[in-house]
Amino acid sequence: MSLLDPPKASVPAAVARCRTAGIRVLMLTGDHPLTAAAIAKQVGIIAPTSHLIIYDESTRPPLYGADVAALIPGSVLHRMSDHLLDQVIAAHWEIVLARTSPQQKLRIVEAFQRTGAVVAVTGDGVNDSPALKMADIGIAMGIAGSEVSKEAADMILMDDNFATIVTGVEEGRLIFDNLKKSIVYTLTSNIPEILPFLSWVVLGIPLPLTTVEILLIDLGTDLLPAISLAYEGPETDIMKRPPRNARRDRLVNSRLIFLAYGIVGVMQAAAGFFLYLVIMAEHGWLPASLLGVRESWDDPEIGALADSFGQEWSFRQRKLLESTSQTGFFLAIVQVWQNKYVCTVHT
Repeated sequence: MSLLDPPKASVPAAVARCRTAGIRVLMLTGDHPLTAAAIAKQVGIIAPTSHLIIYDESTRPPLYGADVAALIPGSVLHRMSDHLLDQVIAAHWEIVLARTSPQQKLRIVEAFQRTGAVVAVTGDGVNDSPALKMADIGIAMGIAGSEVSKEAADMILMDDNFATIVTGVEEGRLIFDNLKKSIVYTLTSNIPEILPFLSWVVLGIPLPLTTVEILLIDLGTDLLPAISLAYEGPETDIMKRPPRNARRDRLVNSRLIFLAYGIVGVMQAAAGFFLYLVIMAEHGWLPASLLGVRESWDDPEIGALADSFGQEWSFRQRKLLESTSQTGFFLAIVQVWQNKYVCTVHT
């Protein structure tokens, strides 16, 4: 009589997706080493082209083990020092540990955390509970898992399917990307909203943008597009990128701020000022003549203010031109550059 407990059909594809995403998948099991190696080869944890090294007390990790897989029995791991274990982890991408005890599973988690890795552990038994508790995220099985493992875990799989974890990784990356897109899209309008008022105060030019138009940008044109970016589909390479560094790659980092304020925001402001100055120049107010003219421009007592060509403008005519230029500034932000940015965030 023979018994066969094959892996689920979806596991090999899920392990392959983990490889392309830069996620290491290890097997820690209490089974016999040869059984563990056979299952690891079936699901792709050990590649068909990899040379398998079965560790004993005298084995030392190779200097370069990209195509070399490691099979470490629990009896060997028990005698292995932490320094040697760190060398094994650094030398091998593919590692299978067999006949492991709960203490040894916990030790493996701690060893990977020493390298700065974010560790996720899946398990269903009582012996997996210490590792589930120590991991950055413990994932228990909702159907076959014991109550102890469920209590120790951070997440419970309701279908006991490893492929669901990979789907969760993809969804997590998608949410992270879309949040960054929404934040960048929202922050970019700050620069073209602030610079007009700074120019009005410092340079003394007629006000290029009103507070009502700022509210229209923030509530009328920014709100719905920013929300829609949260429902953006995944990029084609979302599962081909290496995992982000949890200590360095924050949701809002210096690169995002530079993109929002230093590139896109400056481009929007430049477009707004360009159209503002063009409208003013077409009506006789060249840029040099606008400097320091604010007090005279806004004074209703001055009924005849000369432009660059000597034409006299009444207070009502000046305010009408100011409203026209403000509309041009507003349209340059909303129509030209924000629509342009919606296209660039997809690339």
